Amino acid sequence: MLKIYQRYIIANFIKKFLYVSLIFLSLIFILGLLEEINFFKDMNENFYYPYLLTLMNTPITLFEIFPFVFIISSQFFFYDLFKNDELNLFKKIGLSNFKIIKILFTVSLLIGIFNVLIYYNTAAKLKFYYSDIKNNFSDDNKYLAMVTESGLWIKDEIDNKKYIIKSEYIDNEFLFNNIINELNPNFELIRVIKSEKINIKDFNWIIYNPTITIENKNNDIEGFLRITTNFNSEKINNLFSNMSSLDLFKLFSLKDDFKKLGYSSDEITIQLLKLFTTPFFYGIFTLFSITIMFNFTKQRSFLIHVIVGVFLSVIIYYINFIFNSLGNNGKIPIYPSIFFPLFVIFVLSLIGLININEK
Repeated sequence: MLKIYQRYIIANFIKKFLYVSLIFLSLIFILGLLEEINFFKDMNENFYYPYLLTLMNTPITLFEIFPFVFIISSQFFFYDLFKNDELNLFKKIGLSNFKIIKILFTVSLLIGIFNVLIYYNTAAKLKFYYSDIKNNFSDDNKYLAMVTESGLWIKDEIDNKKYIIKSEYIDNEFLFNNIINELNPNFELIRVIKSEKINIKDFNWIIYNPTITIENKNNDIEGFLRITTNFNSEKINNLFSNMSSLDLFKLFSLKDDFKKLGYSSDEITIQLLKLFTTPFFYGIFTLFSITIMFNFTKQRSFLIHVIVGVFLSVIIYYINFIFNSLGNNGKIPIYPSIFFPLFVIFVLSLIGLININEK
């Protein structure tokens, strides 16, 4: 059973966390709604689409900025303690600063676990539906690419022709073991192109030594054939870069499919590592916020503390983002790209917490 002071601290911290989350949620919704209204302004669609899409997209955006929520929530929590002189009252009943910090760190970890297992999976599903619905209103609706257990599938439409392309695997700028079905606007088959290797560096694909089948007659061509598409290697890579619309189960499934396809799964691995370290990341940001509140003079206003906390957390956030990007690009190994920034922030927070128990 939790003691009375533990329940008091936990309840107050969660209350601050929910208040700050609600404020950020409202801001995200308003900004998102303005963006969706601008997207639909020239379309004759039902008025509720901007609201529906904003509601679907808002939760995953909030998930991305939860570290800042923990920073500000912790600062509000300690501001109330300082203002009401509750820290001295806690000390009189034998409750040290470190015990309070330990409780807040533990609560942050538990909220992080809940956010990853429950909140993130729900938000990712909503993001997936958001992307699916919005794609129906986009000009890119006719250009699709997906990975399944059987390989890479591409649906394309260009120059009044439709293509359904299936490739067994991808390696850098090449597709291997390919079948291209070329159809007319009425979906009538024009020809089938088979090739072991296709260069997709740019939008003009180079098909090596193709076998062309027209009305069950095969024609082997030595050399190469060119076709124009809406896809190149860079665009295909970007299609699979939005990991926020995939829940944990889809991430694991897609990782296996990418391995079968020969496609790099580093970005999925980094996304999974980021999610698994999220509870610890929240805990570290809470410690970092506590360090700021204890180590700045009380003569400075609370607003200054908040501004400094947000400014420093933004710097930390982008340092972490840069390391993740370097890991995605293969510039540094995956695990250091995730754990090194966390380790540095954790060490800095611990240094800041030295002698904090005496304050």
